[in-house]
This record gives sequence, structure tokens and C-alpha cells, in this order.
Amino acid sequence: MSDIFFLQLIIGGAIGIGAGYIGAFMILRRMALVGDALSHVALPGLALALLFNFNPFVGAFTALFVAIVGIWILERKTSIPSETLVGIFFTTALALGILLTPQPELLEALFGDIGNVARMDLYITLPIIALVMIALKLISKPLALSTISKDLTRSMKIPVNTINFLFLLMVAIIVALGIKVTGTLLMGALVIIPAAAGRNISRTFSHYTFMSAVLGGVAAISGIIIAHQYGFTPGPLVVLSGGTLFLVSLLFKQQ
Repeated sequence: MSDIFFLQLIIGGAIGIGAGYIGAFMILRRMALVGDALSHVALPGLALALLFNFNPFVGAFTALFVAIVGIWILERKTSIPSETLVGIFFTTALALGILLTPQPELLEALFGDIGNVARMDLYITLPIIALVMIALKLISKPLALSTISKDLTRSMKIPVNTINFLFLLMVAIIVALGIKVTGTLLMGALVIIPAAAGRNISRTFSHYTFMSAVLGGVAAISGIIIAHQYGFTPGPLVVLSGGTLFLVSLLFKQQ
């Protein structure tokens, strides 16, 4: 096993674990489509990173951060639902990103290319994912409570808007990291599909988040292995692996 392939497995697995874990909360909050749309918002930032030769994570996260701040402000200042705002940012960003992305790198931006990883990517990815998962664990109770009732959460003096912003920020970080694995078109699937599979086979919330993370890691690692074995692009196979896990999970679905 080559060092590069070993790095791909570690980085891809870590991203899959983080994506599955945060995906559990997104499904709980009925934000599955929001997660998919947000991954597309990263494309203009990724395009600028390719044009000016700087770290793609920085470009993708910057674009996502700008979109999240815009959505957060507009949601508070207007009566427009967050799903509508995300849809507006999604379509605008996707169009802008396709125009800006250099043609030779467009497929890489859309579907990912984990083949170009270095040890520095490992040093960046693992600590960030660990911090995101710890932070999400710390805010999980108010996050779940605000999902059930925002008014009840506010009556308990919990800053709902701040919690929501922090959650969207963590989603942005995971999506920006994962673009290297699945690209902007498919990253939303890596967030949602393992979490949906985890929900099928779990009875308690803690087991649900755990299984979502495990299945996310399994989907990413198995997709990368299959792609390496047969010479395919890893991104689509990672998603197909997740889809296969979801179909299998239906056989063990908890009533």
C-alpha cells in the first residue's frame, strides 16, 4: 500500500465520519436538502482557489462562510424561509462557479479528486474534524431542543440564533473539507446518505449519531478502495457505497 493511498484512506475516512455525524443532526432538523445545496455554494470559492493557486479548502470555506452569514442575516431580517434563501444562494453560486472554474479543472471541482493529497492535508483535516465533532457534541442538547420548539428554547434563555449559526458554520467546515473527496456536486450526499442509513438501524439518538459517523467512514473508505482498484474517480463511488449501505440498512430498519 503506497503512502499516498494510505493518506487517502485516512483523510477520506475522517471526512466520512465527520460528514455522517453532522448529517445526523441535519436530518433531525429536516435540513437534508439544505446540506446538499450548501455544498454547491462552495464552487465559486473553489474556482478562485484554482485560478489563483491557493488552498481549495480556504476558497471553499470562504464562499460557504459568506453564504451562511448572508442566509443568517436575511433569515433574521426578513420572513423568507431559510430553505428559500439557501436555494437562491445555491443557484447563484453554482452559476458563478461554473463560469469562473477553469475548464480543465471543472470535473475535479464538481466530482472531487482525492488523488492530490499531501501529508499537510492530514494535519489540517484530522484536528479540524475532531474539533467540529466535539463542538457539535457540546451544543447537541440545545440544538435538539431548538428543533422541537424554538419558543421553549428561548424561554430557557438559550441563544437560538447563535446556536443555529454555529451549527451552519460547522456544516460549512465539513463540506469544505469534503469537497476534495466528492466534489461540490456530491458532497451533500456524503452528509445525508450515511445519516439516513444510520437512522434506519438505530433506536436511540446517541446510537444514531454513532452509526451515522461509522457508516460515513465506511462509505468513504470503501469508495476510495474500489476506485483505486478499478481506476475510477473516487467521489461517485463514495456516494454509491453510501447508497448501498442505505439499501442494506432498510433490511434492518427499526420500527
